[in-house]
Amino acid sequence: MLLNVRYSNVALCFLDMEHESGGSKAAAHGSDMTVRTILKMGDPRLLQVAKPVTEFDTDALHLLLKDLLDTMHAANGAGLAAPQIGVGLQVVVFGSGQLNPRYPDAPIVPITVLINPVITPMGEQELLDWEGCLSVPGMRGMVPRWNTVRYTGFDIYGDPIDRTVEGFHARVVQHECDHLWGKLYPMRMRDFSQFGFTDVLFPGIAQAEDD
Repeated sequence: MLLNVRYSNVALCFLDMEHESGGSKAAAHGSDMTVRTILKMGDPRLLQVAKPVTEFDTDALHLLLKDLLDTMHAANGAGLAAPQIGVGLQVVVFGSGQLNPRYPDAPIVPITVLINPVITPMGEQELLDWEGCLSVPGMRGMVPRWNTVRYTGFDIYGDPIDRTVEGFHARVVQHECDHLWGKLYPMRMRDFSQFGFTDVLFPGIAQAEDD
Protein backbone atom coordinates (compact mmCIF):
# COMPACT_ATOMS: atom_id res chain seq x y z
CA MET A 1 0.00 0.00 0.00
CA LEU A 2 1.73 3.13 -1.25
CA LEU A 3 0.37 5.68 1.18
CA ASN A 4 1.94 8.83 2.50
CA VAL A 5 4.02 8.78 5.67
CA ARG A 6 1.08 10.01 7.75
CA TYR A 7 -0.93 6.84 7.04
CA SER A 8 -0.92 5.44 10.54
CA ASN A 9 -1.92 8.74 12.13
CA VAL A 10 -4.70 9.16 9.58
CA ALA A 11 -5.83 5.62 10.31
CA LEU A 12 -5.82 6.26 14.04
CA CYS A 13 -7.81 9.47 13.59
CA PHE A 14 -10.27 7.64 11.33
CA LEU A 15 -10.76 4.89 13.87
CA ASP A 16 -11.13 7.42 16.67
CA MET A 17 -13.69 9.44 14.69
CA GLU A 18 -15.69 6.26 14.12
CA HIS A 19 -15.70 5.72 17.88
CA GLU A 20 -16.67 9.34 18.56
CA SER A 21 -19.66 8.94 16.24
CA GLY A 22 -20.89 6.30 18.67
CA GLY A 23 -21.00 8.85 21.46
CA SER A 24 -17.59 8.49 23.09
CA LYS A 25 -14.71 10.90 22.71
CA ALA A 26 -11.29 9.47 21.77
CA ALA A 27 -8.01 10.96 20.57
CA ALA A 28 -5.29 9.72 18.27
CA HIS A 29 -2.25 8.47 20.15
CA GLY A 30 1.26 9.36 19.08
CA SER A 31 2.68 11.31 16.15
CA ASP A 32 6.05 9.74 15.33
CA MET A 33 6.32 6.76 13.04
CA THR A 34 7.71 3.57 14.58
CA VAL A 35 8.62 0.64 12.37
CA ARG A 36 9.15 -2.64 14.19
CA THR A 37 11.19 -5.62 13.01
CA ILE A 38 8.97 -8.27 11.43
CA LEU A 39 9.77 -11.82 12.52
CA LYS A 40 10.52 -14.25 9.71
CA MET A 41 9.49 -17.88 9.22
CA GLY A 42 11.75 -20.05 11.34
CA ASP A 43 11.45 -17.86 14.42
CA PRO A 44 9.74 -20.04 17.05
CA ARG A 45 7.70 -17.09 18.32
CA LEU A 46 5.62 -17.28 15.14
CA LEU A 47 4.47 -20.77 16.13
CA GLN A 48 3.12 -19.78 19.54
CA VAL A 49 -0.57 -19.24 20.28
CA ALA A 50 -1.30 -15.62 21.21
CA LYS A 51 -3.09 -14.66 24.41
CA PRO A 52 -6.40 -12.75 24.52
CA VAL A 53 -6.39 -9.05 25.32
CA THR A 54 -7.99 -8.45 28.72
CA GLU A 55 -7.87 -4.62 28.96
CA PHE A 56 -8.99 -2.24 26.23
CA ASP A 57 -8.31 1.44 25.43
CA THR A 58 -5.01 1.44 27.34
CA ASP A 59 -1.90 3.41 26.44
CA ALA A 60 -0.04 0.15 25.81
CA LEU A 61 -2.73 -1.10 23.42
CA HIS A 62 -2.81 2.21 21.53
CA LEU A 63 0.97 2.10 21.21
CA LEU A 64 0.83 -1.47 19.91
CA LEU A 65 -1.82 -0.48 17.37
CA LYS A 66 0.26 2.46 16.18
CA ASP A 67 3.36 0.27 15.81
CA LEU A 68 1.37 -2.32 13.85
CA LEU A 69 -0.07 0.29 11.48
CA ASP A 70 3.29 2.01 10.98
CA THR A 71 5.05 -1.27 10.32
CA MET A 72 2.33 -2.56 7.99
CA HIS A 73 2.48 0.68 6.00
CA ALA A 74 6.27 0.69 5.75
CA ALA A 75 6.22 -2.87 4.40
CA ASN A 76 3.33 -2.32 1.94
CA GLY A 77 1.44 -5.00 3.84
CA ALA A 78 -2.19 -6.01 3.43
CA GLY A 79 -2.29 -6.80 7.14
CA LEU A 80 -0.15 -7.51 10.19
CA ALA A 81 -0.63 -9.50 13.39
CA ALA A 82 0.90 -8.67 16.76
CA PRO A 83 2.89 -11.95 16.92
CA GLN A 84 4.71 -10.89 13.74
CA ILE A 85 6.39 -8.11 15.70
CA GLY A 86 7.01 -10.32 18.71
CA VAL A 87 3.93 -9.42 20.76
CA GLY A 88 1.94 -12.48 21.77
CA LEU A 89 -1.51 -10.89 21.92
CA GLN A 90 -4.62 -11.50 19.82
CA VAL A 91 -4.46 -8.26 17.84
CA VAL A 92 -4.47 -7.89 14.06
CA VAL A 93 -4.71 -4.94 11.71
CA PHE A 94 -5.55 -5.17 8.03
CA GLY A 95 -6.84 -3.15 5.11
CA SER A 96 -5.96 0.33 3.95
CA GLY A 97 -9.03 1.80 2.30
CA GLN A 98 -6.92 1.96 -0.90
CA LEU A 99 -5.62 -0.43 -3.53
CA ASN A 100 -2.57 -2.38 -2.40
CA PRO A 101 0.28 -2.64 -4.95
CA ARG A 102 1.21 -6.09 -3.63
CA TYR A 103 -2.31 -7.28 -4.57
CA PRO A 104 -3.21 -4.99 -7.51
CA ASP A 105 -6.23 -7.00 -8.65
CA ALA A 106 -7.78 -7.33 -5.19
CA PRO A 107 -10.72 -5.20 -4.01
CA ILE A 108 -10.24 -2.54 -1.37
CA VAL A 109 -10.49 -3.73 2.24
CA PRO A 110 -11.36 -1.13 4.92
CA ILE A 111 -8.89 -0.33 7.69
CA THR A 112 -9.72 -2.73 10.50
CA VAL A 113 -8.40 -3.34 14.00
CA LEU A 114 -9.57 -6.72 15.28
CA ILE A 115 -8.91 -7.99 18.80
CA ASN A 116 -9.70 -11.45 20.23
CA PRO A 117 -11.21 -12.62 16.93
CA VAL A 118 -13.42 -15.61 16.26
CA ILE A 119 -13.82 -16.77 12.66
CA THR A 120 -16.76 -18.90 11.54
CA PRO A 121 -16.98 -20.30 7.98
CA MET A 122 -20.28 -19.55 6.26
CA GLY A 123 -21.00 -22.39 3.87
CA GLU A 124 -18.60 -24.99 2.58
CA GLN A 125 -17.06 -23.24 -0.43
CA GLU A 126 -13.27 -23.03 -0.44
CA LEU A 127 -11.21 -21.07 -2.94
CA LEU A 128 -7.56 -21.42 -3.91
CA ASP A 129 -5.60 -18.23 -4.46
CA TRP A 130 -2.09 -16.86 -4.15
CA GLU A 131 -0.94 -15.42 -0.85
CA GLY A 132 2.18 -13.71 0.40
CA CYS A 133 3.28 -12.85 3.91
CA LEU A 134 5.60 -10.28 5.45
CA SER A 135 7.00 -13.09 7.61
CA VAL A 136 7.72 -15.19 4.50
CA PRO A 137 9.33 -12.45 2.38
CA GLY A 138 9.82 -12.84 -1.34
CA MET A 139 7.55 -15.89 -1.64
CA ARG A 140 4.01 -16.67 -2.81
CA GLY A 141 1.92 -19.80 -2.42
CA MET A 142 -1.50 -21.11 -3.43
CA VAL A 143 -3.62 -21.40 -0.28
CA PRO A 144 -7.15 -22.76 0.26
CA ARG A 145 -9.44 -20.49 2.29
CA TRP A 146 -13.13 -20.32 3.08
CA ASN A 147 -14.77 -17.99 0.57
CA THR A 148 -17.25 -16.52 3.07
CA VAL A 149 -16.68 -16.08 6.79
CA ARG A 150 -18.19 -14.30 9.73
CA TYR A 151 -15.69 -12.70 12.06
CA THR A 152 -16.39 -11.31 15.49
CA GLY A 153 -14.19 -9.64 18.05
CA PHE A 154 -13.54 -6.19 19.48
CA ASP A 155 -12.01 -2.89 18.47
CA ILE A 156 -9.40 -1.09 20.53
CA TYR A 157 -12.09 0.43 22.77
CA GLY A 158 -13.71 -2.91 23.54
CA ASP A 159 -16.68 -2.29 21.26
CA PRO A 160 -17.91 -5.43 19.47
CA ILE A 161 -17.22 -6.13 15.79
CA ASP A 162 -19.41 -8.52 13.80
CA ARG A 163 -18.99 -8.79 10.02
CA THR A 164 -19.73 -11.31 7.32
CA VAL A 165 -17.36 -10.95 4.36
CA GLU A 166 -16.28 -12.85 1.29
CA GLY A 167 -13.51 -13.07 -1.28
CA PHE A 168 -10.28 -11.18 -0.66
CA HIS A 169 -11.54 -9.60 2.57
CA ALA A 170 -12.32 -13.06 3.94
CA ARG A 171 -8.91 -14.33 2.81
CA VAL A 172 -7.06 -11.47 4.49
CA VAL A 173 -8.78 -11.88 7.85
CA GLN A 174 -8.23 -15.66 7.82
CA HIS A 175 -4.55 -15.18 6.96
CA GLU A 176 -3.95 -12.60 9.68
CA CYS A 177 -5.84 -14.51 12.36
CA ASP A 178 -3.84 -17.64 11.54
CA HIS A 179 -0.84 -15.81 13.01
CA LEU A 180 -2.67 -15.72 16.34
CA TRP A 181 -2.89 -19.52 16.33
CA GLY A 182 0.77 -20.00 15.41
CA LYS A 183 0.17 -20.80 11.74
CA LEU A 184 1.87 -19.44 8.62
CA TYR A 185 0.27 -19.81 5.21
CA PRO A 186 2.69 -22.54 3.97
CA MET A 187 1.24 -24.71 6.75
CA ARG A 188 -2.16 -24.43 4.99
CA MET A 189 -0.86 -25.33 1.53
CA ARG A 190 -1.69 -28.65 -0.13
CA ASP A 191 0.53 -28.50 -3.22
CA PHE A 192 4.08 -27.16 -2.92
CA SER A 193 4.50 -27.14 -6.68
CA GLN A 194 2.47 -23.92 -6.36
CA PHE A 195 4.97 -22.23 -4.05
CA GLY A 196 7.73 -20.02 -5.36
CA PHE A 197 9.58 -16.74 -5.45
CA THR A 198 7.48 -13.65 -6.11
CA ASP A 199 9.99 -12.20 -8.57
CA VAL A 200 9.63 -15.34 -10.70
CA LEU A 201 5.87 -15.77 -10.40
CA PHE A 202 4.83 -12.09 -10.42
CA PRO A 203 7.71 -9.81 -11.52
CA GLY A 204 5.61 -6.63 -11.41
CA ILE A 205 4.37 -7.30 -7.90
CA ALA A 206 7.90 -8.06 -6.71
CA GLN A 207 8.83 -4.44 -7.41
CA ALA A 208 5.96 -3.23 -5.19
CA GLU A 209 7.22 -5.47 -2.39
CA ASP A 210 10.59 -3.77 -2.58
CA ASP A 211 9.23 -0.19 -2.49
